[in-house]
Amino acid sequence: MLAPANAAPQQPLKLRDAFVARIRAKHYAPSTEKSYWGWIMALCRHHRGRHPRELQPSDIEDFLSHLATARNVSASTQNQALAAILFLYRDVYDTKLPWLDNVTRAKRPKPLPLVLGRADTQALLAHCTGLPGLICRLLYGTGMRVNEALRLRMGDVDLRRGIITVRLGKGGKDRTTCLPRSLARALAEQMAERARLHAIDLARDRADVELPDAIERKYPHAARELPWQWLFATSTYQTCHRTGAYRRHHIDARTIQRTIKQAARAAGLTQAVHPHTLRHCFATHLLESGSDIRTVQELLGHSDVTTTQIYTHVMERPGLATISPLDAMQLH
Repeated sequence: MLAPANAAPQQPLKLRDAFVARIRAKHYAPSTEKSYWGWIMALCRHHRGRHPRELQPSDIEDFLSHLATARNVSASTQNQALAAILFLYRDVYDTKLPWLDNVTRAKRPKPLPLVLGRADTQALLAHCTGLPGLICRLLYGTGMRVNEALRLRMGDVDLRRGIITVRLGKGGKDRTTCLPRSLARALAEQMAERARLHAIDLARDRADVELPDAIERKYPHAARELPWQWLFATSTYQTCHRTGAYRRHHIDARTIQRTIKQAARAAGLTQAVHPHTLRHCFATHLLESGSDIRTVQELLGHSDVTTTQIYTHVMERPGLATISPLDAMQLH
């Protein structure tokens, strides 16, 4: 339909608005949205505030080279910056830039994952207490990523079947993983407490939760229903930085990071332990116990078994240990 002759021409969206509209339409994770926007702003600052539409291919290459030389960023960081720029031009501006396909991507090193022995893992978890401690045990007991655990909803935990459903994991994929029987009681108590808080929220007209776009459109009242509420919700209401809604959010990942760091120090561990270490321990300890690698692949949500095979390089293999030649010498 043609616009009326006297209609004012439609103004193009500002850069920020156009970026947000597109990235949310494609259902990218909030963390990806934040990272990509940060790199787009870094690109503009590097070129003294010039608009991305004014930049030439040489300007983009200069920025990426600046990251590697002057800022000495890692290969993964440089590749993330390139991914943000590709998204801006291809998805937001719908601009075909064949030269971007020829940009040399930095090669990422493939370090072996940090894995703790069973005794050290037990010592670490022993110093993780309270609700953060329950989440840390869940990370080790299920192999979930920290954000996957924090974004669990009440309906994702099936205590009777002993199954946890991970929704919209890495790559936007759903999967199921095992629910540790040793955590069943603690999870049941947490679910009961969460239901109590939800009843309070309903009475205060504060029962609301962030939903995937499709669910929000199809079921307008789902945000007030218990199955959709965050399992590990904050004790207070917070303002959502994306929507401005004042409601409970899920616990912040930084809380779990601090818990792990403090527990590692208390346990006397010298390794640089972080929440993802528990996922590595889950996979490695399962393989050491004789679990099939395909099963571990499915529990972790890996698309390719070769990703899972990296844990075979850090497994303890009784009977296959190499004796150092120094140990064979009798030095005094």
